[in-house]
Amino acid sequence: MSDRQGRFEEADGGTIFLDEIGDISPVVQVKLLRVLQERTIERVGDNKPIPVNVRVVSATNRDLDLLLASGQMREDFYYRIKVVSLVIPPLRDRREDIPLLVAYFLDRITKKQGRSGPPVVSGDAMRLLMNHSWPGNVRELDNSLEHAVVLSRGGAIKAVHLPPELSPIKNVGRLREVPLHSSQEKVMLAAALERTGWNRSRAARRLGIDRTTLWRKIREYGLMPPDTD
Repeated sequence: MSDRQGRFEEADGGTIFLDEIGDISPVVQVKLLRVLQERTIERVGDNKPIPVNVRVVSATNRDLDLLLASGQMREDFYYRIKVVSLVIPPLRDRREDIPLLVAYFLDRITKKQGRSGPPVVSGDAMRLLMNHSWPGNVRELDNSLEHAVVLSRGGAIKAVHLPPELSPIKNVGRLREVPLHSSQEKVMLAAALERTGWNRSRAARRLGIDRTTLWRKIREYGLMPPDTD
């Protein structure tokens, strides 16, 4: 018999969080259903029931009604876990939460790394964070900020420090591929400068032009670097 406590036994008198509840197998569903209904557990190698009083909070990004209809989720298990439901919209539908989440994650990341405080996020970086569609939701945001903290090396987080998939020019072509003196040209120039943190040499290389041409285009369109505060 094992003396090691399991998750439910450790959570006795408190709350246990079950993530990705829609991905568990029918076998695990049966085991969890027994715990939820009888409020008892059994340690591995022992048949003595141990009472537990646990509040269960579960989460999933899958449609439980579809899983139920397709037979992938047991009906009795479905109704046992679906007592109070809370639907949280994807991050792309609640962009007003992004600045608060950015502050929270940066504070957590820097504390974990033993840094004195969270870094400043520049205006260009915040615009990329606000405009991204976030298919990976909050977890993608968390990972993106950790990526940025590493690359920024303790300094302010700029657009160039964010993952490439957040860039509006991740598939940018040469400037000659768009019409001269057009809105497309202005957008491509602005995006290249923003993604490179207004490094003119790098932006010019991305666009396939020389620095002199880039300077002339910047003046033509009145482009200005964003504030970094």
